Amino acid sequence: PVQPAEEKAQLLQNSEYQERMVESTFLYLTLDLPTAPLYKDEKEQLIIPQVPLFSILAKFNGSTEKEYKTYKENFLKRFQLTRLPPYLIFCIKRFTKNNFFVEKNPTIVNFPITNVDLREYLSEEVQAAHAHTTYDLIANIVHDGKPSEGSYRIHVLHHGTGKWYELQDLQVTDILPQMITLSEAYIQIWKRREEDETNQQGA
Repeated sequence: PVQPAEEKAQLLQNSEYQERMVESTFLYLTLDLPTAPLYKDEKEQLIIPQVPLFSILAKFNGSTEKEYKTYKENFLKRFQLTRLPPYLIFCIKRFTKNNFFVEKNPTIVNFPITNVDLREYLSEEVQAAHAHTTYDLIANIVHDGKPSEGSYRIHVLHHGTGKWYELQDLQVTDILPQMITLSEAYIQIWKRREEDETNQQGA
């Protein structure tokens, strides 16, 4: 039922309904994948869903609300970044635990390799303090297979040549950048561009 305005205003006076703002440090940013609906095509092969990186980054825009449930209470959280470090680590949340086993979400995240601008995820008052808000991918860790028995691969950018390499165990092969975006990315490391500093060093 819709609550009358006075009743709603009265509820907001209660401490449990008060909005609280907390600033906390982070080591990495967790990106939540939408629940994967797995469909099959005519040949009975699974169609794996895809999601753009910017859709899952929307969690940090300061207005998207995420619901958290505990056995005692439910609450909503909104996230916004207050500063952008030289390196950012994204952890794409592929694994969820339930009472019996670990499930893996196979959704493919579509992401550009370079030029990801995160300015809009900063609060307005701190945007002015950040001259550089654009990031380039420098490493991409992939998980292949089932959660319990899968394997890992890593894609690494060689800074000197600008070439990408894939490492798996002791095997190193070169890889085209467009192939990286087709993988089940799990952890990514992004480096902030410092155009002004580069120009000064070259002068």
